[in-house]
Amino acid sequence: MKSLRALPPLNALRAFEAAGRRLSFRAAADELGVTQGAVAQQVRGLETKLGFLLFQRLRRGVQLTERGAVYFSEVHRAFEQLIAATDTALSRKRIVTVSVTPTFASKCLIPNLPNFSVEYPDIELRVLATDAVSDFERDGVDLAVRLTKPPFPLGQAAEFLFSDMIVVGSPNLISKCSLPLTAQDLAEFTLLNDGQAIWTTLLGDHQAWAELHINQAALVIEAAMSGQGLAMANRVFLEDALSSGRLVQVVDNIVATRLLSGSSEEDAR
Repeated sequence: MKSLRALPPLNALRAFEAAGRRLSFRAAADELGVTQGAVAQQVRGLETKLGFLLFQRLRRGVQLTERGAVYFSEVHRAFEQLIAATDTALSRKRIVTVSVTPTFASKCLIPNLPNFSVEYPDIELRVLATDAVSDFERDGVDLAVRLTKPPFPLGQAAEFLFSDMIVVGSPNLISKCSLPLTAQDLAEFTLLNDGQAIWTTLLGDHQAWAELHINQAALVIEAAMSGQGLAMANRVFLEDALSSGRLVQVVDNIVATRLLSGSSEEDAR
């Protein structure tokens, strides 16, 4: 077994790992509670010891070099193993970090957290709600829920969750209409769109209709409940509003989600 003396200083490795994960010496310094200059000095020392550059210095932030990215992956994994070993030794809860969209967090995950805590008391769940695509290694994410499709990167497992969407509206908004609404009926309403609604599938040959674009499905659902228009969303996001009567399904047709390519996330939405 090689002597531990052959390893670079631990502080240098910590600075490198934090900077590689955050892609910023300043962010790494804030995380470690040191100055930006101290992080830069530790990284330079590590580069000198290794004999190659770990980062490309950019005007804003830094970028891992090809060799730096390979080294970062191994160093980050080693730190994760140390944390897991320490947690086990101290009988701490296992920490699982989940990256989800804000809509999935508010409509699906958070309402079920109490039941999850009861069923899995040994797991501490950390929720990262963001629309940004997560990097599993750099961001320390264990699971992610996103709208995506195969192929997935090697080493990542994917499980399909759901895709079908329905059209809903507030009872007051459609009180004078007969259900289900026809394509002609739909064209008379403002149609809400978070970027995933496929209204052309239902409107057929109708040439004109009004759309209101809102960037999150949760906000689209809120707008629909307040009577600002009709929404097309995944049924799982609508369960509470449907069961409480704040929204009703107004079209019988089910619309399949358009799955997006180019994502590096683990799970389907």
